[in-house]
Amino acid sequence: MLAPGTRTGSVLVDNIGELVTNDPTVGEGAIGLVRDGALLVRDGEVIYAGPRSGLPAGEANGRIDAAGAAVIPGFVDSHGHLAFAGDRAAEFAARMAGEHYTAGGIASTVTATRAASDDQLASSVARLVREAALSGTTTHECKSGYGLSLADEVRSLQAAAKHVEEVTFLGAHVVPEDYSDKVDDYVALVTGPMLDACAPIATWIDVFCDRGAFDGDQAREILRAGIARGLKPRIHANQLQHGPGVQIAVELGAASADHCTHLDDADIEALASSDTVATLLPGAEFSTRAQYPDARRMLDAGVTVAIAADCNPGSSYTTNIPFCMAIAVRDMRMTPAEALWSATEGGARALRRTDVGHLRPGARGDFVLLDAPSYLHLTYRPGVPLVRSVFRAGARVR
Repeated sequence: MLAPGTRTGSVLVDNIGELVTNDPTVGEGAIGLVRDGALLVRDGEVIYAGPRSGLPAGEANGRIDAAGAAVIPGFVDSHGHLAFAGDRAAEFAARMAGEHYTAGGIASTVTATRAASDDQLASSVARLVREAALSGTTTHECKSGYGLSLADEVRSLQAAAKHVEEVTFLGAHVVPEDYSDKVDDYVALVTGPMLDACAPIATWIDVFCDRGAFDGDQAREILRAGIARGLKPRIHANQLQHGPGVQIAVELGAASADHCTHLDDADIEALASSDTVATLLPGAEFSTRAQYPDARRMLDAGVTVAIAADCNPGSSYTTNIPFCMAIAVRDMRMTPAEALWSATEGGARALRRTDVGHLRPGARGDFVLLDAPSYLHLTYRPGVPLVRSVFRAGARVR
């Protein structure tokens, strides 16, 4: 087995019991399942993924004998809040004792984040990225949103950009306490000077459109301002109650509407007829004892679904995608194959990425070797550390 940090010109993983490619042209179902498979990565790129019998001739610099174990694409976590300081363990304990979740608890994280140094914020992101690798995540999205001042939002984005590829400006997470009676002024700050300072660092713009955060008109204004500055839109939508978030996402061509807990038929129809992905965040419902989204209803209607961790200190302090998949299978009526696709290819689509989330030739060589004979064990054996090794662009990172 190659040691972590090892880089080779090429690596061959042979004798794979189950290889999940997400390429239905080479394997079974949407996940493109190949039995008795092989995977060849060269110069960081997938060259071959399919049956061992079709493996092209030629030696690889590094060879791994999977010994019948399963290999899957690296997870694509398309929704994360990794740039923060402090924790909210006491808030979690209070919820478990019967208190209800609201967006207001974010204020305590804002206070801690503003007090943190630049190095502390960057270290927080790095720590959580390393932690996520333990359970197989190789691509991350990270939002700002715990600074909520011009300087602190910039610092948060800079910290994120040091460690993740997909950086999102979320100055419109909630209205900070220092603007509690000046909401219009805060929206003007977000869409003006704050956006001017943050747009050069970020790729995406996001807004929390829900009770206790921003209404539909404010969300639309904020997203349009970001689009005008060259940022791509995504949105926190319909988590705490039914609202206009999903419809705004589709209207503005957002890559993803995230949470999607409270949807009506019109929301489902709008998502199904668009290329906006419904990103589901099971860890949030688990941690807040809230209603789970009805993933089965969305999938049956033709909605593209992603699963992400929503790692944040208040409502979903986990980086573990297999844990989220297990919840989706048990409580959101997804099949294990659907959950795996949603956490890989689905996450890539929520980021409009074509180079990750699958193992088709030309993809980046991001893959996970499991300590299990089948991908089914990820949800069949929840909580068990089944990840043997993780590779990103053909180099072992775990």
